[in-house]
Amino acid sequence: MPSLYPEIEPYESGTLDVGDGHLVYWETCGNPEGKPAVVLHGGPGSGCAPGWRRYFDPEAYRIVLFDQRGCGRSTPDAADRDAGLAANTTHHLLADIESLRRRLGVDRWLVLGGSWGSTLGLAYAQAHPERVSEIVLFSVATTTRREVEWITRDMGRIFPEEWARFRDGVPEAERDGDLAAAYARLLGDPDPAVREKAALDWCTWEDVHVATAKDHEPDPQYGDPAFRMTFARLVTHYWRHAAWLEEGVLLREAGKLAGIPGVLIHGRLDVSSPPDVAWRLSREWPDSTLVLIDGAGHGGRHSDVSEAVVAATDRFATRST
Repeated sequence: MPSLYPEIEPYESGTLDVGDGHLVYWETCGNPEGKPAVVLHGGPGSGCAPGWRRYFDPEAYRIVLFDQRGCGRSTPDAADRDAGLAANTTHHLLADIESLRRRLGVDRWLVLGGSWGSTLGLAYAQAHPERVSEIVLFSVATTTRREVEWITRDMGRIFPEEWARFRDGVPEAERDGDLAAAYARLLGDPDPAVREKAALDWCTWEDVHVATAKDHEPDPQYGDPAFRMTFARLVTHYWRHAAWLEEGVLLREAGKLAGIPGVLIHGRLDVSSPPDVAWRLSREWPDSTLVLIDGAGHGGRHSDVSEAVVAATDRFATRST
């Protein structure tokens, strides 16, 4: 994608002991004296891929990336059935972001998040508005029970055959209930074959409900059994609990973002996270700008989405805070 900045490598990296037996991997890229920005990846469980670095001008920004608990280069890996998830919640991640900010000596930073990262970014900014200079979010989601139900059940109206296979991946007695919870139980099964099938079924459905472009190609990460297990186990864990957030709280408390400029970037064809969530958020957050991208679906792979993200970070690069 020519709109992105060139590939760069970190100038510093490490692991942060955040307690509960978790070590969180982090890295910094770009200009050590630049404007601080933190990246919140999607999933939950995707890990922070190198492509995220390319949304920022490396001459202008000090770019901080980290792998959220249980995924990427952080340990323990959620793919390990013995790795407990009790200390892996939204509130733990919010505390991790603050611990990392203090570790790196950052006073305020721009927050960039996509998909699940937009939920985490909103929750962080509402909890610590004094630490956020600007916000850039794309494929906006707030991980409400309504949104989880939409993806795991209502999307069957759009992809009926594929959804039927997804539903039938759980025992018949559980097919009319909470599918995220049913898959979470299968992903903790003692039998490795049961766990592996559940991870494959879950990730196959994940690739379906973002596939609205005619040239869509499957996400190559889902071809990796280890990634599938990490991703599926964390997504189902977070979704079955609706991210441990009160229903609708991120929209209701958007007023806490007053004075923080933001850009919300969303594809008009995003049926995974329908545009009404981003639109309603923009109505509750007067300092935000909503950018709807015609022809784009979910995620940052569409060139117009990536261009809009870069345009937003460029816009804020020289803004004094």
